[in-house]
Amino acid sequence: MTILQLLLGLVLLVAGGEALVRGSVAVAQRLGVSPMLIGLTLVGFGTSTPELVTSLQAALIGAPGVAIGNVVGSNIANILLILGVSAVILPMATTKEAFRRDGPVLIGVSVLLVAAVLAGSLARWVGIVFLMLLAAYTVYTYFTERDDGSPSATVHAAEADSVADLPPRTMGFGLGGLFIVGGIAGVVYGASLLVDAALVIARAAGLSEAVIGLTLVAIGTSLPELVTSVMAAIRKQTDVAFGNIIGSNIFNILGIAGVTAVVTPISIPPEIAGFDIWVMLATAGLLVVFAVTGWRVNRWEGAALLGCYAAYLAVQLSPGARAVLGLA
Repeated sequence: MTILQLLLGLVLLVAGGEALVRGSVAVAQRLGVSPMLIGLTLVGFGTSTPELVTSLQAALIGAPGVAIGNVVGSNIANILLILGVSAVILPMATTKEAFRRDGPVLIGVSVLLVAAVLAGSLARWVGIVFLMLLAAYTVYTYFTERDDGSPSATVHAAEADSVADLPPRTMGFGLGGLFIVGGIAGVVYGASLLVDAALVIARAAGLSEAVIGLTLVAIGTSLPELVTSVMAAIRKQTDVAFGNIIGSNIFNILGIAGVTAVVTPISIPPEIAGFDIWVMLATAGLLVVFAVTGWRVNRWEGAALLGCYAAYLAVQLSPGARAVLGLA
């Protein structure tokens, strides 16, 4: 029964997020908003709603391990799993100019999250700072992309490009509004089901809430990014897939951790501060190394990323390995 609840929660998260995005895009198109701005705001933020609502739900019911584990675990999964799978399908090329802008931002915000985690908690003022940085980054990205005339490697660039391809006024205000309301309801209820089921599974399996947040919940809430990046790779839009991953990681830290901390400060489980946050920082550094060596992530590099993720999951799910690392 718990497994069915978990699966239903994941389905509602993905379907609700998709409905929210499509409804928001339809309303924005009716209002004459530009595709790039839609991608940067409504679509970019909308596709991260599953992660956001899940972390909020977990924090509000007193499960900080799931809340912060979802953010850290999603960033690890985005690079090691999603970029790895995408690069194995087709080598991931990136735009030099865009990566020179967004790559340092990814490393910078990752370092900021490490510092906040080592402080022992994400205080409300830290969340406010994160949200201010996200607003500044979004505005800066919008104007640089507009001036350069290249809608790639922005926050959730894949969604921005896909929105640009949509025919105008595909949905009326009324139907768009219904999609928005239904999407929000699906995401909120799905997140509640997912978090409740994840906690039951964690207790039954003898795993900590942090481990479940870092693995099961993180992978589940990253499904929209996985589908988007894989489809972009299949369509040979590799710069789009690459930009989607970078933008998603930046938003996870500044947006999701920021909003969650503002609503309710998050205490940090010791195992995340001692191990997982460093894995997250290392994967961001590995992404930069792979990207700047030839400005692409090759198939063998993608396979290496997948191998690293398999090893990471093995550590997380092995009591013996966690004991050796002092994480049990």
